[in-house]
Amino acid sequence: MPIGRIRNPRPRIGCSTVNAETSAAARLQVYLLSGGSGRTCQHVLRAALAQFGDPPVDVHRFFQLTSSEAVEAVLADAVADQALVIHTFVDPAIRQTVDQVTRHHGLVVVDPLGPVISALGDRLGMEPAGRPGLLYELAREQFDRLDAVDFTLAHDDGQRLFDLDQADVVLVGVSRVSKSVTCFYLAMRGFRAANVPFTPGMSVPPELEQLPAERVIGLTITPARLAAIRQQRLQRLTQREVPDYADIRSVAREIREAEREYHRRGWRCIDVSYKATEEVAAEIITYLTQQAGTDTNHDQRRQ
Repeated sequence: MPIGRIRNPRPRIGCSTVNAETSAAARLQVYLLSGGSGRTCQHVLRAALAQFGDPPVDVHRFFQLTSSEAVEAVLADAVADQALVIHTFVDPAIRQTVDQVTRHHGLVVVDPLGPVISALGDRLGMEPAGRPGLLYELAREQFDRLDAVDFTLAHDDGQRLFDLDQADVVLVGVSRVSKSVTCFYLAMRGFRAANVPFTPGMSVPPELEQLPAERVIGLTITPARLAAIRQQRLQRLTQREVPDYADIRSVAREIREAEREYHRRGWRCIDVSYKATEEVAAEIITYLTQQAGTDTNHDQRRQ
C-alpha cells in the first residue's frame, strides 16, 4: 500500500475501552503493534496509564505482525484515528515501514525498545538479532517446566481423569512401581506427565482407553523386586498384616495381568526393576522425542 493512501477503518480488533462515558471524539486512540506476543507493549502502556488514573483511552492490539504489508494496513486505520502508536518491532524492514508511514502522516510514535537496542549495540559493538519474541522464547522452557509440575501434581495417582488427554505421557502400573517419582522427574524436564494405577480385576478408566497408544507407557518390575519394596513399605507404615500386598505369588499375578493389559492395548512397556529414576525417565524422554515428529496435536494440548 502506498504511504499516502488511507483505507476505510476496519472493525476494532482486540479493543479495550477505558472510561466509556467519554464521547468518542474526545477519546485517545492507542494502537499497540508487535511482531510477537505484544507483552512488552502492553506492560509499557499499563505502567504509563497507571499515572493518569482513569483516562479516556481506547486500546487496539495488533500482534504477530510479520510483514510490512500487514503493518501498513493497520497503520492506515491508525492514521484515520490520529492514534498514538506504540510498537516493539525489532525487524529492521518493518521498523523502517513504521517510521516512514508515521512520519508521512504526522503520527506520534513510541518505540520503547529502539533506543535500548541501539545503545546496547553501540556499546557492545554487536548487531542485534532482529527477531521478535526472543525474551519469551528464552523463558519458555522455564514456563513449560512450571506448567508441567502443576499438571503432574494435579494428575497424580489417577486424579483429574477428565482432562487426561492434556498429558504428554501417562504412566500406568501396579502399586509401588515408581509411577509418581518418574512423573515428577519428567515434569522437571518440562513434560506433562500423569499416572494411573493399574488395579487387578478392575477396568481401565475410559479416559485412559481413549488416549492414543503411543502416549501411554506401562511400567513393570520383577516380582521379587516389587515384593521387597512393598515389604519395606509395610514395615515402615504398619505392623498389621496386609494379605497378598507383599506376597510374591500375588505380586507375580498382578504383574502378569498388568503386562497382558499393556500388550493387549499396544502400550509401550518399560522394566524399572533395577534402574534409577533418571534412567527410566531418560528412556521415556527418548521415546517421546521420537514420537514428537508424528504428534500434530502436541502444541494444541499445551494451549
